[in-house]
Amino acid sequence: MLRAVLKLCCGITYPHLRSMTGLQRVALAVFGLEIAHLQSRGQMPLPTEAVEQRMALADEDVFYLKQGEAALNEALKIVESEDGWELETAEKNGDVIYSKVLTGNRKVFRLEAELNASPEELHEILFFRVEEMHEWNPSVRRIKVLKHVGRNTMVTHEVSSEMAGNLIGQRDFLSVRHSSKRESRVYLGGASTRLESLPPLPGFVRAEDGPTCIILHPLQDRPDRSRLIWLLNMDVKGWLPQSLVNKALPRAQADFTKHLRRRLAAQNSENNRC
Repeated sequence: MLRAVLKLCCGITYPHLRSMTGLQRVALAVFGLEIAHLQSRGQMPLPTEAVEQRMALADEDVFYLKQGEAALNEALKIVESEDGWELETAEKNGDVIYSKVLTGNRKVFRLEAELNASPEELHEILFFRVEEMHEWNPSVRRIKVLKHVGRNTMVTHEVSSEMAGNLIGQRDFLSVRHSSKRESRVYLGGASTRLESLPPLPGFVRAEDGPTCIILHPLQDRPDRSRLIWLLNMDVKGWLPQSLVNKALPRAQADFTKHLRRRLAAQNSENNRC
């Protein structure tokens, strides 16, 4: 109720706030003190970061923010559902990949692995420093952040590498990526999006991914290590046989974790020298 009254008195959007009269500014200060008092007594929850962001975002930014949040939530529903999963591969290092067929006959893959890094470290590498991924993952030619929406949502353009053994071939991806942290867990979600200023590149097939997600949480007895759960959900487009695609995608997951482990080992070695 207080928030509703506050918006009526002070204006809903940021431009209105800048043009407030003296009376409105007094009202804002009074309501601000009252809200702070209620929050300190636990009678009013703190606003979420997403809600705070939306108050100052343009319509286009709100679209990407909502799309990123929706992609993460939908992906979590898929990966946390216990029905229909079948063992695809079990690696010697303990990594396990399961598969499941969704409505529409699309096959998705869930990788589970343990990594020698905390969720915060992996969050930094996989999200905040995503443009550096080509330095340690040879399947990526480049990733460019085209737009930031707050701290936890971004629009990226990714181009895959042309390399021997790549069964799918080169693709480009235009995606919205979103991250969220809840208690000790980190959630990374994403899905294909649109941007009129960036149509598919000549000579490339634009694949569509998502909804997809990565869940990172610390091991119970080793907070410096993480359990990674990765839902890979991708339509590679083109004219490839589905049997070939279903063979290539879990292989791509296994290769990704292999390169990520090398990246972490190199980082740990550098930290030990320091």
